[in-house]
Amino acid sequence: MARISLDLLQQFVQVARLGSLSRAAEQANLTVSALSHQVRQLEQRLERKLFDRGPRGVQLTPEGRRLMDSLGHHFDGIDRALAGYRCRREEALTLSTIPGVMSNWLVPRLARLVAAHPELELNLQSGVQLVEFDRDPVDAAIRYGRGSWPGLTSEHLFGEWIAPVAAPALLERMRGTDPADLGRWPLLGDPGDRWRDWFAATGGEPPRRYVAHFDNTDALQRGALEGMGVALGRMVTARPMVEAGLLQVLGTRYLQIPEAYYLVYPERSRDHAGLRVFREWVHGEAAQYAEAMSYATAGIVATAPEHA
Repeated sequence: MARISLDLLQQFVQVARLGSLSRAAEQANLTVSALSHQVRQLEQRLERKLFDRGPRGVQLTPEGRRLMDSLGHHFDGIDRALAGYRCRREEALTLSTIPGVMSNWLVPRLARLVAAHPELELNLQSGVQLVEFDRDPVDAAIRYGRGSWPGLTSEHLFGEWIAPVAAPALLERMRGTDPADLGRWPLLGDPGDRWRDWFAATGGEPPRRYVAHFDNTDALQRGALEGMGVALGRMVTARPMVEAGLLQVLGTRYLQIPEAYYLVYPERSRDHAGLRVFREWVHGEAAQYAEAMSYATAGIVATAPEHA
């Protein structure tokens, strides 16, 4: 077999890691068609099918998994070896965060940062998967969790509150039903099973079943917007919808949960000038937001228990 180019193997590894031709093509500055052609070229050279293609992306075949297991750690080693040689512009900051926080919390505040620091160049990335700082060219991230990520510095920004939210259309349909008696309302199951915490803290009887279950918060709150049922909304993403009148909080009580939002970065980013500017700014914005939420949730009922 003739030698296979490193570029073909690198593109294969990237597609395998992301599970998406479109995302891998974007990172490689290629068209999806061009990247797909490269993947097919590699499959032809190896005479093996490496990916199963479907409407939700691509998945490795058993042959593809074996190749990925053999190649992946080699490319990780190359990335680590080259990390210290990459040119870093101190005024350019690459930041990653989850989509809901990006659109509902961060972006509405960024005009103040840009106005105060016009020299700063922001490269914003959003995604649900955690950044791997050893491999990805990202300086820092805003993450949601318990604040413990090995090998990284994590700085608390603000906590999270949840409360039952519903669309006006559902409230009209359920007119006459006591909002406090949530067991009689159509409820939407949430990713973290927080309804269990809610009923434990507030009392009342949970329903025997949920109308629907969702595996991510954005889809859950979209279901609430469409009037499917009542969701336990995270206030960092649900509050803008409440203020816009698209959702309404049922009752006046809120529940604080153990998870919170953190600024996270690796040791290599500690002295990055752009990160120093952003870090000072985002902590100030987070303090203002936390103060506003403490005032808005003055009727908070409890703090949710710490689950393992």
